[in-house]
Amino acid sequence: MKRITVITGHYGCGKTNLSVNLAVKAAEKWEKVTVVDLDLVNPYFRTADFKKLFEEKGINLIAPDFANTNLDVPSVQFDIELLAAGDGCLIIDVGGDDAGAFALGRYAQALNNHIDELEMLYVINQRRNLTETADEAVSLMYEIEAASRMKHTAVVNNTNLGCETTAEIIAQSKNFADEVSAKTGLPLAFTTCPEDLCSSLENNDILPIKVFVKPLWEI
Repeated sequence: MKRITVITGHYGCGKTNLSVNLAVKAAEKWEKVTVVDLDLVNPYFRTADFKKLFEEKGINLIAPDFANTNLDVPSVQFDIELLAAGDGCLIIDVGGDDAGAFALGRYAQALNNHIDELEMLYVINQRRNLTETADEAVSLMYEIEAASRMKHTAVVNNTNLGCETTAEIIAQSKNFADEVSAKTGLPLAFTTCPEDLCSSLENNDILPIKVFVKPLWEI
């Protein structure tokens, strides 16, 4: 991971679960880790839900003023420019699609000032509606870039089907992920896999993850 990681993607692709995993892993190497919940669109499945976990790991969480209340108003009082200029690891969980990326665009210049320390990951999930084909996923990526005024640096294959995810589903997504990578000219950073399924895969680019975020019907 670079010092600043921005995570974008389609609604429900698994951005938040990835953000939480990356934050926990970063806390093992960085003295200071800050997670910014920049999802001003969807009040569900957000990094602000993991405040207790972050406190246990010594991770600083910054969220919209009314996150996790019945007044989920898109109001922020934090300075990403100041955070980006600071030390330690910064992870920014962006809202879904181009609608969520507009909030990121407000801070594009501040973040791009640290371009050498910045990575912007585009999370794809072949099992989500509207990103089931490479062309759909690529089109959405460019919409996010236009809204955010920033460019992605890599693709992350986070194909899953919630509790019904199998090693076969992940293995079958390889061609999809490779095609998205080829069409965008971006490297495939890694493919995520729930820890209990990793032994069934032979892919060297697998990132084992814990499933922190679960759909309501799985809770």
